Amino acid sequence: METKILNKNGFFYRGLSEKNKYDDKTKECIENTVENLLDKDTSLNRPGMLLGKIQSGKTRTFIGITALSFDNGFDVAVVLTKGTRALAQQTFERLKLEFSEFYREDDIQIHDIMNLPDNLSQWELDQKLILVVKKEKNNLKRLHHALFEQYPELSHKKVLIIDDEADFASIGFSKTKQEIIEINVLAGQIDEIRKNLQDSDFLQVTATPYSLYLQPDDLKIEGSSKVFTPIRPAFTSLVPVNEHYIGGDYYFEESENEDSVASRLYQPIVEDELLVLKKQDRRKFKIEESLTSYKIDSLRSAIVNFIVGGVIRRLQEQKKGERSKKYSFIVHTEQGKAAHEWQETVVNELKTLLREAVDNDPVLFSDLILESYKNLEESITLLDCYMPSFEEVKFEVMRALKKDYLMITKVNSEKDVSQLLDETGQLKLRTPLNIFIGGQILDRGITIGNLIGFYYGRNPRTFQQDTVLQHSRMFGYRPIEDLAVTRFYTTMRIYEVMQKMQEFDSALREAFEKGSQDNGVVFIQKDTKNKIIPCSPNKLLLSQTTTLKPFKRLLPVGFQTGYKTYISSIVDEIDDIIRSRSEGTDEPFLLNLETATKIIHLIKSTHDDKAGEAWDEVSFISSMEYLSLNTDSENAGNVWCIVREDRNIGRIRLDGKYEDAPDTPKGEKGELKVARNVAKDIPALVLLRQNGEEGENKWRGTAFWWPVLVAPENTETVIYSNKIVD
Repeated sequence: METKILNKNGFFYRGLSEKNKYDDKTKECIENTVENLLDKDTSLNRPGMLLGKIQSGKTRTFIGITALSFDNGFDVAVVLTKGTRALAQQTFERLKLEFSEFYREDDIQIHDIMNLPDNLSQWELDQKLILVVKKEKNNLKRLHHALFEQYPELSHKKVLIIDDEADFASIGFSKTKQEIIEINVLAGQIDEIRKNLQDSDFLQVTATPYSLYLQPDDLKIEGSSKVFTPIRPAFTSLVPVNEHYIGGDYYFEESENEDSVASRLYQPIVEDELLVLKKQDRRKFKIEESLTSYKIDSLRSAIVNFIVGGVIRRLQEQKKGERSKKYSFIVHTEQGKAAHEWQETVVNELKTLLREAVDNDPVLFSDLILESYKNLEESITLLDCYMPSFEEVKFEVMRALKKDYLMITKVNSEKDVSQLLDETGQLKLRTPLNIFIGGQILDRGITIGNLIGFYYGRNPRTFQQDTVLQHSRMFGYRPIEDLAVTRFYTTMRIYEVMQKMQEFDSALREAFEKGSQDNGVVFIQKDTKNKIIPCSPNKLLLSQTTTLKPFKRLLPVGFQTGYKTYISSIVDEIDDIIRSRSEGTDEPFLLNLETATKIIHLIKSTHDDKAGEAWDEVSFISSMEYLSLNTDSENAGNVWCIVREDRNIGRIRLDGKYEDAPDTPKGEKGELKVARNVAKDIPALVLLRQNGEEGENKWRGTAFWWPVLVAPENTETVIYSNKIVD
């Protein structure tokens, strides 16, 4: 078949290119995608794939693809949105805005399928047509009716179906049987429409590449003869992201760098605070004490930090002679509406008490503002940009409270959101400072501008990967000045789960970028005989995965030791084993897996899981075994062992995070540097004997060993799961 030459200078694409000033990489992505759509057969199970990052410009790119496709023989675009009215409205408004000139000049028709006129004239049918369709059975029935009964000539035209926010939660694999049935009813409706069209192509748009991995090889529904095969893309186009994009790598990787503004982003919440915010219970918390009670310490700090941060940004903009922006903050901890009402009550009480404290308790007010000012000053100083004086900030905070610049809005139903969207389909920021409190509605792709605070507490044990990362409304293109006053509040446990998921996401994305998604990532688990075997990726419990890649470090974090009485004899036993092998040297030496495994089991038995975070030593040992055995090296079955003693590192850092870098003294003898030098084909096991002092270091006054596993340089990316779904 002769490849058609792409018309890159057509009416629609030229207009949108000029309007949006697409850079060269975005143009290349758009043009390659349309070339592939014209060249390759696509379907529901073999779609074209447009892979972007969360809030990275996927919509902007697929709109460019739509424009170019109209210049190259396509007449109709059907845009499938996730199943909420708000998202359908947001997409509809965005399309009208992008194609506004063509829309005004009658070159294009844009309709929400549920509001499609029943008397379109031939004049209108001859124009290009975009239909926005919510992924919901009645919307899809209405689409079927429009294409095949009401306006049957449309079914003979060339149609591009764009599945926006496509992931395994919309089409494809999902965990429960009921979900599978519901999801595949929609998939079946979409596929029936596609098959009955004379000439159609299918493009999925997603930020979740794992949707392709986390599906069964085929899926038979009980009581049905249908077998649903997994989705594998006919081609994959990557949406380019520029240096201003802020995503998981910034929040969970760059944040480890103490010299970066990102290191100040995360602020821990204690688990008990989330329970206080779930429902009213005066035995736990009295609302009139909102300004002083330690029970809502993090929420109070979060709200004050947001007000102070927003004020600082507006003062910085005034200093530059720029128009002052409006800023937003999200509280998202529960799905239940009763919890949202209670949280709204608490936040409103905080606002009222803060305003009253300006006159009634100026010392308390000043202390609260000063604490926030100092918190934000740390990151603004790192950025080296203008920092207004404390007195100036305090005055502006008082003014904002007195003039009611702070608006608190509960968002927890479809009706609420559709009333709250602005003309571009984003949540409308009505005042200089906007706090949104809500549940699921806030996490479904709704865009919220100038977000500088995110208080998050949804339980990760029930999370799917796409859900967790789609909750991350703080991702997107952000000015660095905004990031200096941005804070992310969640529990350490949730933060660590999100960190794991970021690693997983990053590993899979890297495979896609290298074009090796068909064989680029190995999934492994332990079988019943304790052997490591390949595993079916759709069985993974995503919060229980360990990502292994070159020089990845694995170590226990947040643990607490047992008391001296209980563990000193075990520590003595570990001392004897290690010292008999190391012979007092600082140099790396080979240690066989059997001994290394015994040491790790003994170290685990010195931990008190009731007093600290539990360490998954099974994954640690399994990863060590896999990395040691899965190599052609003559040293297979061993690890390089590096021993250091007499260490005094604390359990919790000054910023409130658990210490996770006991292995980083600098210099040639620094154990991490040594580990990376020797870990070429087998892993390095760094064993650090800590003195475990009480007081500032927050240990229990007894020595213990802290292990760090460093993956070898020549490791292929592997995802290991200790727990799987049956």
